[in-house]
Amino acid sequence: MLTIIAIVQAKEGREKELEQLLLTLVERTRKETGCIRYDLHRHLDRQGKFIFYESWTDSAALEQHRKTPHIAEFRTKAADLLAGPLQVDLCEMISDPIG
Repeated sequence: MLTIIAIVQAKEGREKELEQLLLTLVERTRKETGCIRYDLHRHLDRQGKFIFYESWTDSAALEQHRKTPHIAEFRTKAADLLAGPLQVDLCEMISDPIG
């Protein structure tokens, strides 16, 4: 299983717009084949900072996700909303999952 931790920071004054855009990704992405978990978090101490915690069955599922129309749409729309580049950390789970 692959885990992604992705972090984005909104431009000042664009926090709500970015949040709404990110929430549309959640709904669409959770329906994708190979998506185990796709959760969006709002940072409590840094306004406009959002963190995705994602789990995917394998690298093929993740690669397919990156090619979806909703990710392409996100990239286009987010260009004006982000304060900097998207930070993405790719991880591999090495412990047994809970449950």
